Amino acid sequence: MRVKAVIISCFLLVSLQGESQVLPSFGNSRTGTAGMQFLKILPDARGNALAGSYVAIADDATSMFWNPAGITLAGSQNRWNIASSYTAYFGGFNLAAASAVYKAKGDHFWGLYTYALNSPEMMETTELQPFGTGRTFKSSSSIVGMSYGKVLTNSFSFGVNAKYGREAYADVAVNNVMFDLGLHYNVGIKNARFAVTLSNFGINVKPQGKVTILKHNAEETIEDFERVSVPAIFRIGAAFDPIDKENHKLTLSAQLNHPTDNNETLAFGIEYLIRRTVYVRTGYEFGQDVSSLPPLGIGYRLPRKFGKMQLDYTYQHQASLGSVHRLTFGIALK
Repeated sequence: MRVKAVIISCFLLVSLQGESQVLPSFGNSRTGTAGMQFLKILPDARGNALAGSYVAIADDATSMFWNPAGITLAGSQNRWNIASSYTAYFGGFNLAAASAVYKAKGDHFWGLYTYALNSPEMMETTELQPFGTGRTFKSSSSIVGMSYGKVLTNSFSFGVNAKYGREAYADVAVNNVMFDLGLHYNVGIKNARFAVTLSNFGINVKPQGKVTILKHNAEETIEDFERVSVPAIFRIGAAFDPIDKENHKLTLSAQLNHPTDNNETLAFGIEYLIRRTVYVRTGYEFGQDVSSLPPLGIGYRLPRKFGKMQLDYTYQHQASLGSVHRLTFGIALK
């Protein structure tokens, strides 16, 4: 109990301090007040099929993107859990991710993960040249990180991520070191569980590089930029299984999201497992800036002698931006 109290106290203290505040800023909008927006694009198919209502459910190698405490749920019989994901995003962007979790002795879990978002070649435009200046540029964003998780009791675990992020547009880049904290608690009734996470906790940093801007009759080079913050987000979620039989399992989840640079949202997810093999998923997030249809996801789990394999796919359509396709392949090794 003392260990739990200390971890929870530290979690709350971190949440209330630093330049990336978590408490709401009453009286003014926080929209558009942070950089490195690619950190909000989470790559795996299962979590996105549940509309992001996933921090209390995450239990495999992709957990590091949602809740680092989830790596402790990757399976007591599996020594390794590995996953790779690909997302065909809006505007020709693509997102690729990979993650791996290793279970060490003493219920210690270690993980490595990375993902990268890349754009196609884009035309530079200005107010006077809206059809292009003749110059092009690309953007690239990436994360590489390490995770550690520990099972403290039969029902309580915690995890932490340390990660390095880079966001680059043409010749200007932002580099930052960030941390994620996660807690997971299993209530024990109907497999009810509760989770709390703080993601992207970091300091404000100044972009590096230079950019040349085309003016009316000359060019201007800018090398000094204002500091930008990271889009920290506090999540609290719960899930339970009202139906858990031999051939059927129904999981319901709910989650409150509190970003530092936008309004709060509330997400709900539904996952139905048929014959312990086929998954059907959907969900909805209330309070989004851009309206969209509920995501639709399917999954296939195949137990093997060496562990198991799983394939997940999610489709989502947004009215003004188009469609997003996500595919995740996972494998567990005993």
